[in-house]
Amino acid sequence: MLKCNSNLVLCLVTLMLLYRFAYAEPGVTESTITIGMSSPLSGPNGAYGLEMHEAISALIAKTNEEGGIYGRAIELITIDDGYEPERAVANTEKLLNEKKVFALIGYYGSSSTTAAMKVFSVAKAPLVGAISGADTLRTPVERYMFNARASYADETTAIVNQLVSIGLTKIAVFYQNDGFGKSGLNGVSQALKKHNMQPVVIGVVERNSLDVAAAVATISAAKPQAVIMVTLYKPTAAFVKQMKALGVYTQFTTLSPVGADLLAKELGTDARGIAISQVMPYPWDDTLPIVKEYQRVMKKQNKNYKPSYYGLEGFINARILIEGLKKAGKQPDREKLVDALDSGNLDIGGYIVKYSSDTHNGSKFVELTVLGNSGHLLH
Repeated sequence: MLKCNSNLVLCLVTLMLLYRFAYAEPGVTESTITIGMSSPLSGPNGAYGLEMHEAISALIAKTNEEGGIYGRAIELITIDDGYEPERAVANTEKLLNEKKVFALIGYYGSSSTTAAMKVFSVAKAPLVGAISGADTLRTPVERYMFNARASYADETTAIVNQLVSIGLTKIAVFYQNDGFGKSGLNGVSQALKKHNMQPVVIGVVERNSLDVAAAVATISAAKPQAVIMVTLYKPTAAFVKQMKALGVYTQFTTLSPVGADLLAKELGTDARGIAISQVMPYPWDDTLPIVKEYQRVMKKQNKNYKPSYYGLEGFINARILIEGLKKAGKQPDREKLVDALDSGNLDIGGYIVKYSSDTHNGSKFVELTVLGNSGHLLH
């Protein structure tokens, strides 16, 4: 025990240092809070991570300009994982053990995030807003995993219900062989089962591959009325082009991870008529406060900036984390952040996320959109 009689000033300074040491939290200093991000920044899926990173960084910069979080500036450390689970795990270990980040944001992919969850959940470090609708991140509830988007089951149910409502019964599935694709395939199968139906045929493409020839041959032979594609934009584009080259003009539909703007750019005029489920608000409609804020912040950074679903989703994820940090108080720790997020619904400028100790699903918002002429998205 300290004896303070001889030098009161020295004693008080020592006590202050001991207090700071006792309450030290990884990634938190007197002036900064450090956040980590692992996402694809290169390779065939690098555009997804780059769009999110740009929006997350822009909102962090705005927050820091306004004084940060109780005077602490937010610092973001981002590492490229190339959409590979092994690299996502290694990045997570590096961010937590070497970089000593406080929390995580902006992870991308079902397989990558599910693999990384084994690391950050053990470290008790929260991850806010992964780009995945997989059940593996939702059931059972993981205390340190906060989803901000609807599940793939929500998306596939909306797609199947729409197709069935217009009389389509021969529905095929084209999926990629990873956590995202398998989760989406299961969602489609379960949604069809409710209508006493099943996929008329199933085709597959490997992760990070554009070799879709076998799937095209299998699915085209079945002459489906619609194809639900649980794939990212490059294999989706390759599949659609090859199907149309064979004269197969069925109803193509896909899920939100495809990235509508990226798919439209990749396909050109062949994108017309593709239906896409979305789990974020329409990023070109500024009647919603969060969309208006997103557009204003991004255009201040780059007057030629073009809104996108991935940009908006990254922006919303950052807003959720920032609101959680504010609610966690002036002396934040990871458990305070989790409890703050679990304390009730968050209204993120008209986009509502619902968290509690019983659910970290975030949102069930889904709407269907269609690519029109010149890649314009109709909703």
